[in-house]
Amino acid sequence: MQLKKNKKMNTLLSIETRNAVLLTMAELLEQERAAIIKINKTDLDAYNGDDISMYDRLKVDDSKVDEMIASVTHLASQADPVGIERFSFKHDNGMQVYNKTASFGSVLIIYESRPDVTVEAAGIAFKSGNKILLKGGKESLKSNLKIVELWHQALKSNGASTEWVEYLQFNRTETQAFLEKPTQKLDLIVPRGGERLIAFVKEHANCPVIISGRGNNFLYVHNEADLDIALKVIINAKTAKISGCNALDKVLIDKNLPNKEAFIKTLISKLKEFNVQILGDSYISKFDNVEAIQSDDIWYKEFLDYKIAIAEIESNEATIAMINKYSGGHSSSIITTNNAVAETFMENVDTAAVYHNASTRFTDGSQLGLGGELAISTDKLHQRGPIGLQHLVTNKWFIHGNGQIR
Repeated sequence: MQLKKNKKMNTLLSIETRNAVLLTMAELLEQERAAIIKINKTDLDAYNGDDISMYDRLKVDDSKVDEMIASVTHLASQADPVGIERFSFKHDNGMQVYNKTASFGSVLIIYESRPDVTVEAAGIAFKSGNKILLKGGKESLKSNLKIVELWHQALKSNGASTEWVEYLQFNRTETQAFLEKPTQKLDLIVPRGGERLIAFVKEHANCPVIISGRGNNFLYVHNEADLDIALKVIINAKTAKISGCNALDKVLIDKNLPNKEAFIKTLISKLKEFNVQILGDSYISKFDNVEAIQSDDIWYKEFLDYKIAIAEIESNEATIAMINKYSGGHSSSIITTNNAVAETFMENVDTAAVYHNASTRFTDGSQLGLGGELAISTDKLHQRGPIGLQHLVTNKWFIHGNGQIR
């Protein structure tokens, strides 16, 4: 790839340049696939924690590289999210008024463990016309630095400044100082990680923060459920990827479910095939291989582990109230053949994504048609759920006149 003249960061990069950088990044990821996996192996070998979800998020294999390549390739094919007209108005005095989407400017992504964030989230923010600041965890440092090296190659080969993607090698104290008094322009912060990281950023940040919240997702087996669907969905949502924030942690079973005991025994048996630790309320804990829940605090916890809590519940209304009290506001699902009951559940459960007869594992930008996500927000401003390319913009007013005064 031929090196072109480097452009300084003084204007928004053209959409042609942004797309070219993304496609070059896809080429480089393919070319450097083996090197990325090899470097990631050194991060994996150095990791000395016992958090299996952290380890799973840290690992880069061929399928992860494939996902990275697919992410930037898809981003390059999407329309420019910047400059889209959202509103227009002709003033009585003749002024023409437009409201258009605009980039935030400079976005800090602070994250734990996941080298793929260095590609996918950074790619979304870059395509949206933003300068990217990346602050990854020490456990993934070598992997992240290798990927940032590829970003810089992609930028330079398309005549763009490497300042568009910058990696911050800060310790915790330095990170706190930067959040409180940034040494460069900072318009938005996106934390990607556990509750401790999110709380740390919220406490110290002096600019807007998009909260990519905890999961702690619930599923309700209604008394008119298709039990084959219920079993299939629960096993998938719990065991397919325990490190995902869209994994299932809690199951509520209607007390009037036909063949309830047989269903619970089958569910326990299938969960045990995956070595899932099962916690149960006073009714569920009577079954073999179930531990009694010792405190209601368990209902607030996101497990990120082979662990699940199951309880009997009175009704759809009681389920809605329990989910709204304890869940992380991420995803929830109802299994029922009764569409009216499902509609009541979906309208009243206060989570970013609600499902009827489907797994919570689909709360993901690529699975919901966005092509990837910057984060999955559990806030209600400015965007809820997966934040895709079209959501990572603010807006700006453009007013054209010919001397009007007020």
